Amino acid sequence: MGREEKSHGIYSQVFADLTPEEIMQVKIYLQYNLGVPLAEPPQAKPSDNCIFSITLQLPPKAEVLQFLDHQGSRPARQALAVLHFGNQQDPNVTEFVVGPLPNPMYHQDVTVQKYGGKLPYSRRFLLNNEFKEIVTFLKNKEYPKAPNFMQKVLYYNGSNLTNFPALPPGQKSGDRKIWVVHSQNVPGSYLHPVGFEILVDLSSLDISHWKVLKVFYNGQYFEDMEDIERQFITGHVKIAKVKKAPSDGGYSSLKQRVPHQRLGPLHYEPRGPRYRIWNNQVFFMPWSFAFGIDANRGPQIFDVRFKGERIVYELSLQDASAIYGSNTPGAMLTRYMDLSFGLGLTGSTLTQGVDCPYLATYLDRHYFLDSSLPVTRKGSICIFEQNAEVPVRRHYDRSEPPFYGGLVDSALVFRSISTVGNYDYIWDFIFHQNGAIGIRIHASGYIQSAFYFGDALEFGNRVEEWTLGTIHTHNINFKVDMDIGGKCTPLL
Repeated sequence: MGREEKSHGIYSQVFADLTPEEIMQVKIYLQYNLGVPLAEPPQAKPSDNCIFSITLQLPPKAEVLQFLDHQGSRPARQALAVLHFGNQQDPNVTEFVVGPLPNPMYHQDVTVQKYGGKLPYSRRFLLNNEFKEIVTFLKNKEYPKAPNFMQKVLYYNGSNLTNFPALPPGQKSGDRKIWVVHSQNVPGSYLHPVGFEILVDLSSLDISHWKVLKVFYNGQYFEDMEDIERQFITGHVKIAKVKKAPSDGGYSSLKQRVPHQRLGPLHYEPRGPRYRIWNNQVFFMPWSFAFGIDANRGPQIFDVRFKGERIVYELSLQDASAIYGSNTPGAMLTRYMDLSFGLGLTGSTLTQGVDCPYLATYLDRHYFLDSSLPVTRKGSICIFEQNAEVPVRRHYDRSEPPFYGGLVDSALVFRSISTVGNYDYIWDFIFHQNGAIGIRIHASGYIQSAFYFGDALEFGNRVEEWTLGTIHTHNINFKVDMDIGGKCTPLL
């Protein structure tokens, strides 16, 4: 690796994700300097204070460019910490910039500066522990109120049902009310709805004050669990005879359904990779760029240069939303904003030869989001060169003497995959040899279904006896800050 590349690799550290050591330094600093008790997120109740996330705080662009291009001073390395303050008179969500790293000495509240005011506590993301508390609340307090309905209709035995929340939690600002949708607890449960949904009011910070506002089953609404039990006993509940799914999920199983075939074509690099990685920077023929994975927003690249000239300062995923429609309450109100689940945190370990070529380079990532300690996702980024399979140009001329000219085409791929519940999003940033940058997204995994009843066909397609593939729309949002022919100046 040349001296110039090493120099760029050192400079690219300004964009580098936080290390586990830096994350822990920020956590320890906050624990000792905020003056309030902090619970660990995996045990935190709504009435507790906790650190929700710790991520890199990118320096202002002007400071970075002065550092990269004009030998200016290195910008201070800082973290952004998001805290849930539930254990105080005025519960709220607060964001602090903490620095300098690796040994923090200050924290600055930037909430009002970023959002124009305080963030109400109702706007906080749900912790994993809050989801668990919802399940416990239903199992211990609500299901026992309708024992005949639960056992004779849903065959409930304490473990055969699973559920997922229809987000966001409500229809207007300040709401904390969630429809909890039930399915059979088998692999691919997303395709096994049972038609049973419960609207839970989570507005109280005291879990013992949570309550059920409405119950839905097979097209009918009931006031609460006692109401559906009474009406079932008196024969006024319309029953859907949903068959018990096999333990492997049956049609939703990912088991192999055909014999293994002979090995197919493989990616091959006869003289090794033509790209190089230094710290968090990649060099490939005329290209260079820095990379990172934000725990909330997912993959991002910075300081993208072609033949030494910067053409993109930042290209980053911002969010992926999915908006559903159906005749069941959970699906008709679902408006997923996937960054709330952590598009980076949900990055999965990539499987060689399936998710990426065997010979790709696999890299680890570290995150702190809704956890006690930094979480490591082993091999969750892959980088590889890919043959385009079509020549970038070619011509065969039949003149005398005949001649041929052709040029092979290949591109570098930077890939990560986010598994958000039922969906798997494959994110590709592609660097072509002609100076073009491409973004490619593949959606895999399972569809999120709804219960099939009544006029369901107006909202999607029937994929099984009681399963509706609901109509929905995906929106993928990226930020691109291009610096072609000079620095981009935002319009005010």
